[in-house]
Amino acid sequence: MPAEIHILGGGLAGSEAALQLAREGRRVTLFEMRPGRGTPAHRTSRLGELVCSNSLKTEQPNAAPWLLKEELRRLGSFLLRAAQKARVPGGHALTVDREVFAEEVTRMVAEQPLIEVRREEACRIDEQAITIVATGPLTSETLAAAIARLTGSDRLFFHDAISPIVDAETVDLAVAFRASRYGKSLDGTGDYLNCPLDRGQYEAFVDALLAAQSVEAHIPDDVPYFEACLPIEELARRGRETLRFGPMKPKGLVDPRTGRMPYAAVQLRQENLRAQSYNLVGFQNHLKFGEQARILRMIPGLERAEFLRYGQIHRNTYINAPALLTPTLQLRTKPQVLFAGQISGVEGYVESIATGLLAARHAAALAAGEEPRALPRETALGSLCHYISGADPRNYQPANIAFDLLPPLDEAARRALRHDKRARHAEVCRRALDGLEEFLHA
Repeated sequence: MPAEIHILGGGLAGSEAALQLAREGRRVTLFEMRPGRGTPAHRTSRLGELVCSNSLKTEQPNAAPWLLKEELRRLGSFLLRAAQKARVPGGHALTVDREVFAEEVTRMVAEQPLIEVRREEACRIDEQAITIVATGPLTSETLAAAIARLTGSDRLFFHDAISPIVDAETVDLAVAFRASRYGKSLDGTGDYLNCPLDRGQYEAFVDALLAAQSVEAHIPDDVPYFEACLPIEELARRGRETLRFGPMKPKGLVDPRTGRMPYAAVQLRQENLRAQSYNLVGFQNHLKFGEQARILRMIPGLERAEFLRYGQIHRNTYINAPALLTPTLQLRTKPQVLFAGQISGVEGYVESIATGLLAARHAAALAAGEEPRALPRETALGSLCHYISGADPRNYQPANIAFDLLPPLDEAARRALRHDKRARHAEVCRRALDGLEEFLHA
């Protein structure tokens, strides 16, 4: 087996993979097409750039996203270390300053002498090299065609979405109030700005949203949205109250000026360390920019808002992984080729980092002439790869980490904890971390 290792894509998965391999003493060539060729979503040439939310989800112990991060920390994830360095207030979520995060990732890669970064588009997969394909949801057409030829399967597409970002100085703090749901925050003062709406304001907002003009789609109409990241206009079309039970839910929020929960609320999450900007949580959309400016300024507190970035929809490319990959992320027909990140069908920042880290471990084993070992099924990492490689290929959809991906507790434990969901989750997490430790020390 050849020892040369190529990584295609300098996003979260590719950057994590490169750093992991370099730590193992492996020489890596990392291909990243930016800045020579851009994408509809990226704005810089930095490695590890975040293009959607700035949240890596909850750090609340015994939650599924926490478990995935905890496993990655125990495996020495470089990008979680970068996220901690770039952290900004976000309640119990691990939220980061995008620029600081990407700068830190880029710096770590640049300072590693075993990593050669080539700023050029990878147009093919070199089958003589061990290769990790981590080109993400915006894989170029040329490489996507090469992947289709290699895998023998058609490409799959779905819509993905980006939330708007507003200049912090243009938010009216006489209207918006600072709070986190149920008072949960890092310092007790509330990590989010909340724009409250009464019933009339909410109804007017929904009316405007339903009548708004969308950008002409460049993706066929029969391509489905990812259900966990629906555009707000699509949510509104599903029912007038849908937004109030989704991104505009007021539950857990109390307006200090009235002492009551508002009828609806829009949450703004801090974007960077100096709190210069906020993103509208869950407000990804496919509206024309002029329409966005008009409608979003109907939100109380945002009447004079200046938007630093409007919401967008972009194409997301991923392979039919269950038909193609093993639990070690290797292509069944070409075991020296591995897939990681969103192109493999995981959804989410941490999930992308996770598959990048695992692909690197397996690539290092291949380079050493060893057989890659899949992580235990009871771990979050093992369950994520089990889903990628074992889901129904006829109806494959990208997935975030969730407890339903992990195997259930045994009958005795389920019976003993049947009335205590938190205790069940804690036991699942304990089992996962014990399983990981056993695996690492075997």
